[in-house]
Amino acid sequence: QVHLVESGGGSVQPGGSLTLSCKYSGYVNNNYCMGWFRQAPGKEREGVVVIDPGSGFTRYADSVKGRFTISQDNAKNSLSLQMNGLEPEDTAMYYCAAGDPPTWARRLAHLLLEKWYDYWGQGTQVTVSS
Repeated sequence: QVHLVESGGGSVQPGGSLTLSCKYSGYVNNNYCMGWFRQAPGKEREGVVVIDPGSGFTRYADSVKGRFTISQDNAKNSLSLQMNGLEPEDTAMYYCAAGDPPTWARRLAHLLLEKWYDYWGQGTQVTVSS
């Protein structure tokens, strides 16, 4: 079992920055991919960015490329998401997730599909508004 706890959400103005953090515990398989997903009101949950620690490969959603950066510190059991240039469209509940996608999906956009992820945090709210 893997336990994930997010923090760092809040309210910012457009153009602002936030850093989300996810602390994980339990049996985190070295093969697990970890990432961030988000769900805006009235919309389905979508993948934001995922990292495959085995290869170091990361997959970002097109909407956040160049603005968001994921990082992982295994020594601290921590996953972070640095968000810059925030836009109102980034307003959502952000979730940390862990899972074991099949090998064929790990270099494709399929890596962002939530169906591969079995473990989820409770979420942290990000609101971008003037």
